[in-house]
Amino acid sequence: LKEFQDILPDDLPNELPPYRTHQHEIVEEPGLKPTFRAPYRLSPTELTDMKKQIEYLLAKGLIRPSTSPYGAPVVFTPKPDGSLRMCIDYRALNKQTIKNKYPIPRIDDLLD
Repeated sequence: LKEFQDILPDDLPNELPPYRTHQHEIVEEPGLKPTFRAPYRLSPTELTDMKKQIEYLLAKGLIRPSTSPYGAPVVFTPKPDGSLRMCIDYRALNKQTIKNKYPIPRIDDLLD
């Protein structure tokens, strides 16, 4: 990352990307109920940090409120600088997702 700092943005964009003709879709096994996992217990520090990160992402327009029946808990991992990285535990959803059996072609194969 340090080598390419000049091409990476310093800040996050202010909105979600525009709608494209090919939107990503998660396909699940038919007949399964939406996955919902209860939130993990968070420390007071993690809870405060989660609220700050969610407020920031909402203000930037990168996330929006949802009424989806799906739910996944938040987990935190420490960054090298001591701050917390918020991650979402999608393992339950991944278990009932139909896997794409068509791998992305290798770039060198496409260019040959």
